[in-house]
Amino acid sequence: MSYIELKNIVYKYPFAKTAALHSVTYGFEKGGFYGVIGQNGGGKTTLCNLIRGLVPHFYKGELHGEALIDGMDIRHWDIAELAVKIGYVFQNPFTQISGVRETVFEEIALGLENMGIPKLEIINTVVKTSKLLGIDHLLDKNPSRLSGGQRQRVAFASILAMDCEMLVIDEPTSQLDPQGTEEVFGIIAMLRESGKTIVLVEHKINLIAQYCDEVLVMQNGRVALSGKTADVLTNPQLGECGANVPEVVGFGRAMAAAGRPLGRIPITVEEAVREVKLCQSN
Repeated sequence: MSYIELKNIVYKYPFAKTAALHSVTYGFEKGGFYGVIGQNGGGKTTLCNLIRGLVPHFYKGELHGEALIDGMDIRHWDIAELAVKIGYVFQNPFTQISGVRETVFEEIALGLENMGIPKLEIINTVVKTSKLLGIDHLLDKNPSRLSGGQRQRVAFASILAMDCEMLVIDEPTSQLDPQGTEEVFGIIAMLRESGKTIVLVEHKINLIAQYCDEVLVMQNGRVALSGKTADVLTNPQLGECGANVPEVVGFGRAMAAAGRPLGRIPITVEEAVREVKLCQSN
């Protein structure tokens, strides 16, 4: 059985006329890196809310089908226990900050305090985590006065400090400049290498291509496409599902149309360069 198993999930928000998720079936394995892409309003954030337990514990509504987290139905989980098991990094870093703590140190420590961790261990964990993410110089700053990029790193630190088994990350770079985006994905790459299970919603398709093991394409509340990243991103139906297509995929197809096909359709610039070199050497 997968770490998270979704079977024929149908979910409708309270007072909504139509379901936000329709017949969603998928399994998430431990240690996997999953990208979730697709059209706006396609169900990506609702899927994240389900995995994190906000559906049905917070948003309520009507949930049908099976949603198993580590073998137990999500309806039977305590939301506080899930918060320790599965961390959630929100799309907007300004809503991630609690607003009740006056320093970054206290903000990062908040989750640990709620877990009842001893004071000395909290101090050591906050210092270690802040150094790891390069924000130790911000520990005495007010989190409400930080930039968007700084807040996003504090948000990651607060989740990282709790050592969650899994992270659900909803469009972490939507409000960041290229440098901030690069820094955030440096953190995500580090989490991947540490063996964390990651579900990432991200519109920047080149980053999905570079980092993810598998991709789900959400369209109108359904999983329109899913599978290994290369298979999904080179699927001719991808654009029809409202998802972005990597530019290098178009390049690979153009090469084939010109009678100079590459060994395979690339999904990253690095792959494209490698395939072109191989083509030239043959």
